[in-house]
Formats: sequence, C-alpha cells, structure tokens
Amino acid sequence: VFVLIPNGKIAQGKLAQALAYGAHTLQIDGGFDDAMHAVEQMATQHNLTLVNSLNPFRLEGQKTIILDSFFQLGNMLPDWIVVPGGNLGNTSAFGKALIEMKALGLINRVPRLAVIQAEGASPFARAAQGDFQHFEPMQPETVATAIRIGNPVNYDKAVRAIRFTNGIVTSVTDAEILQAKHDLDRQAIGCEPASAATLAGLRRLTREHVVHPGESALLIITGNLLKDPDTTIALATGQTAALGVQGAPSLDACANQPRHVPSDPETIARIIEEELQ
Repeated sequence: VFVLIPNGKIAQGKLAQALAYGAHTLQIDGGFDDAMHAVEQMATQHNLTLVNSLNPFRLEGQKTIILDSFFQLGNMLPDWIVVPGGNLGNTSAFGKALIEMKALGLINRVPRLAVIQAEGASPFARAAQGDFQHFEPMQPETVATAIRIGNPVNYDKAVRAIRFTNGIVTSVTDAEILQAKHDLDRQAIGCEPASAATLAGLRRLTREHVVHPGESALLIITGNLLKDPDTTIALATGQTAALGVQGAPSLDACANQPRHVPSDPETIARIIEEELQ
C-alpha cells in the first residue's frame, strides 16, 4: 500500500495510522488536489489500484450509510440528510443510494441532501449558486483538513445527487465549524472538524429558514475526534488563532485548559471540591 499525502496538510491522527499500519507514506509537495492528480495518472499508467472515492466500489460501500440509516430508523429516512462536502464521494454515493431506493420502492419520499463545505474550500457551493452552470476549482484553505479540497473529482455525480434530491449546498466558516465541534464533543460524540461542518451547516440553514421547525435531520459524522487531535487540543487550550482561524476570539468560551496540580491527595481533593461548588 502506498499513501500519498500533502506535506504538512494532513491531520496527525491520519498520518499516524498510515505510518503505524505499515503503508509506504509519501509526503508530496502540494495539496490534496495535487496528490489526487498524481495518483490518477499513476493508476492509469502503471496499472495500480486506486482506492479513494474515484473507485466505484468505494462509492458502493458508502451507499450503505444510507441503507443502514434507513433500517436503523425503522424503514424510514428523515427530511434532511446533512453531509460534509470535500471530494464529494459521500454526496455522490448518497444520491446513488436514494435513486436506487426510490426505484426499488423502498422509499416513497426522497430526503433532501444538504452538503456543507468550509468557506475556504467551497468550489461546489460556489457552483451551486449558479445552478452548476459553471465550476471553477479554487486553492483550498480550512482548518477542516478532511474537506480541504479545491477540485473535487466527484463533481458531476454530486450535481446529479443534489438535483435528484432537490438538495442544497452551503458553506460555513472555520469558526462556525469549531464551535459546532465543541458542542458535539461535549455530547461525547467527539468528531474531527470536517464532521462538525454538518451541525454548523444545519444551524445556518435553520437561521436562513431553509430547514424548518419540525423537520427531521440526519447529520453524518465522517471522522472520529482522534483523527485530528491537534485541532481539538488547540480549541481546548485557546490556541485557535495560531491555526489561522478567523474569528478565533469568539471561540474563547470553548477553552478547557488543563490545570497543573501537586501530587498531594488532600490538595487535589480540595481543588475538586472547589470546582464542584
């Protein structure tokens, strides 16, 4: 297995997994889109198996998120399915699943897809503003590394998914993403920043009266908190400004600084009692 990653542009949890599991890890100069372009060319020229979301078998696997949700919710789906948008593999797979479920008669009503991108990596959201008549890649920059993608390879399939579901695409700021991450983490759901874009996006769509009171929504959490521990620690220690997050002061209330204490049990007990008062 060979893993190509952008040099300095990947969450440490993901890098740790690739290294620990024994993959040949190649740090390239450039971003995700550069790595994507390289592996596409090599797969074609050297008969390699590409296993990211351009691989159709992967999209078939991602469809099961919708199928499992359908069965776990008692053979029904909510009004909205909210998903982060990066390379748009999940968006494409979810649309395909819903098209097939409708054709098979498993569902009579098709949920609306809501795809949420980070403002700094939002080419799909920008294209949606013009009804997908024009697409322009962009240089992405966001704290949400999993969706730091400026030229998604599944664009056309994702457009089909949005049109079939009468869906919507929007974007949220990094500050909104990290606030939502804090709120999800405090529910012991713990997620990486890209996943929290779903809650941030739902809040925006609610404010804008796109999602209405009484409507149900399923938020897809795509990555565990430990996928990006560095951002989690920065948020908890009030260091989000160092990550380049605009509006970082608004996140000060999310801080949960560790406190240095002596090893004396009586002192520790007194500190705990003070915190509990």
